[in-house]
Amino acid sequence: MSDVKKIATRESYGNALAELGAEYENLVVLDADLAGATKTGTFKKAFPERHIDCGIAEADMMGIAAGLSTCGKIPFASSFAMFAAGRAYEQVRNSIGYPHLNVKIGATHAGISVGEDGATHQCNEDIALMRTIPGMVVINPCDDVEARAAVRAAVEYVGPVYLRFGRLAVPVINDEAVYKFELGKGITLREGRDVTIIATGICVSESLEAAKLLADEGIDAEVINIHTIKPLDEELVVASAKKTGKVVTVEEHSVIGGLGSAVCDVLSEKAPTPVKKIGINDCFGESGPAEELIRKYGLDAGSIASSVKIFVS
Repeated sequence: MSDVKKIATRESYGNALAELGAEYENLVVLDADLAGATKTGTFKKAFPERHIDCGIAEADMMGIAAGLSTCGKIPFASSFAMFAAGRAYEQVRNSIGYPHLNVKIGATHAGISVGEDGATHQCNEDIALMRTIPGMVVINPCDDVEARAAVRAAVEYVGPVYLRFGRLAVPVINDEAVYKFELGKGITLREGRDVTIIATGICVSESLEAAKLLADEGIDAEVINIHTIKPLDEELVVASAKKTGKVVTVEEHSVIGGLGSAVCDVLSEKAPTPVKKIGINDCFGESGPAEELIRKYGLDAGSIASSVKIFVS
């Protein structure tokens, strides 16, 4: 996929904020001394009077965002996922989730693809944490086109939203001319009959490549992109599971509490189906080049194909 255009979804986030800032005068952006890394600096350059640097005080930032939302603003509170979902969890839960305020949380640098920053910054637990907050929407886009559309959808939605973005540049697999983002609706990218691969975030493009490798082995895999983990597209998940009889979930996140758990929750109740969860297996990450870590933890196309093949056979 070396000839495919690649862009990090954190870049998409910054570009989308700057674009939407021109449309929504009440859109404000808060950052915790990381505007360069989270790419909210793009918005700051265009609308300096609507950008607030809260310093290295993520919990305070969430409280400020909550207050601004009660004054008619649409605040985007931005930091690394480890700090936005981890360090500031209590404030997100009690100050934003409990009163169901119109705050958007832009969490960048999620997952092991943070790379050399190591285990302390590789947040593989954020989806699980945010899923448990009542009323919190959780979005994990797969590429530039989807990420920018997701930010727009978050602005248009009234209520708390957690948006997950990555550091690593990833392939652009969606055609902007025809792409449509619908909150809570998954997208079937490839029809299949032998197994369903349900992926999210950066794992979507790798899952598509894995499906091609599986086709060479005579395995016809259906590939579904779940960009909105909460609310989950239960109808699509159940229909595909009934069609293929086997489901594999793929995520750059712990296998505990993330996409795989969300899929298992619905299938156990509505369509009991064998499920294989591919993700981070109850361990911390480590420092290293992002692409090497993706391979080591089994999230590249070849590893996904191998796991699916064993599961199906």
